[in-house]
Amino acid sequence: MSSGSAATGPHVLRRINAAAVLNALRDADGHTSTVSDLVVATGLSRPAVTRALTALSDAGIAEFSSPTEHQIGRPAQRARFRADLGHVAGIDVGPHKVLVMIADLAGTVLAEREAASPTGPDMVPLLRSTLTDIAVEAGVTPTDLWSVAVGTPGIVDHERGEVVLAPSIPGWSSLPVIAELREWLGCPVGIENDVNLAVVAERWRGEAGDNLLFVQWGERIGTGMVIDDKPYRGASSAAGELGFIDLVTDLDDEPKPPTDGLGAFERLVGTGEILRLGVQRCDSPLRDRLAECADIAPLFEAAEAGDPAAASVVDTIATRFARGLAVQLLIMDPQRVVVGGGVSRAGDVLFDAVRKRLGRLLLVPVDLRVSALGAGNVALGAVRMALDHVEHRLTALL
Repeated sequence: MSSGSAATGPHVLRRINAAAVLNALRDADGHTSTVSDLVVATGLSRPAVTRALTALSDAGIAEFSSPTEHQIGRPAQRARFRADLGHVAGIDVGPHKVLVMIADLAGTVLAEREAASPTGPDMVPLLRSTLTDIAVEAGVTPTDLWSVAVGTPGIVDHERGEVVLAPSIPGWSSLPVIAELREWLGCPVGIENDVNLAVVAERWRGEAGDNLLFVQWGERIGTGMVIDDKPYRGASSAAGELGFIDLVTDLDDEPKPPTDGLGAFERLVGTGEILRLGVQRCDSPLRDRLAECADIAPLFEAAEAGDPAAASVVDTIATRFARGLAVQLLIMDPQRVVVGGGVSRAGDVLFDAVRKRLGRLLLVPVDLRVSALGAGNVALGAVRMALDHVEHRLTALL
């Protein structure tokens, strides 16, 4: 028999049907569903769904549940996806913190732990200790994990699994972190740009869209793009580096090389500049509070309450941000823009001002929203990436 015939044989069709039923079962409420509901969800015949469930049960991926006591009439047969069959981890490595999440195979986060980012070679020992501690909390051991994914700032070489350039974390690009984690854990370990993973999380648990621009706005600024329902990274995986757009240098002048790892646009609207303007323009006690806590939240609260100095900072930042963002919007023309990161907590006082200014700069209106996923979006996206790698292992069990 030819390979082409084998690829279209009955066993291949059964595996495809089993994968469809698995996806529907995993997406059902409580990861539990009746055969009838699975027939509707998959479009398969009842015998095909029953055969698929039997295959999933034999593989240990699903189990049939007992009918409820005192149930009247013929009980509906129910099946449950065994989300506790395995576990994955998602890791967000940032300039200041590392966030680790462990989730079951349905993506339910069981535990998470944050630690301060170390420098240089101390990163691997930190990741190992953090994974070990959080695994205990989740009731698993690190070496039992099925897959791990890591989010990182900078440019990633996906073929080699390495960070090529990460200006915000000195020395990070030279460390063989992924290789060492793979050797220790004995499972697939993937790596991806942090903003691209934020996009993955947004499409999974937040705002969806076939043409989506996600902006991660904090000390650093980066964007992730979805074009025609496909993530776009660029030829060198360096697409979307909005933070390095230069709106300041005169056209005939040579740009000054960065000395702090920040891009030109990040120096204009990043959290460091927002804080600096707040301390410069605001009066005490707000100025003292900003200087002491290094947190921009009080500034936006004061602007919302009508403080004129705080409002002037918001006006400046909104104007600058809209100018830079408009460049990318005019080129990409996305269906929706979603803003995440630390500055996303500023609320309507900032983003209403941004929307107003964008209206004057764009040729067509854009739907700008604030992400509801919070600071864990990159780690959550890493969990989703790890789960995607797990699909191959689940399919191999069938």
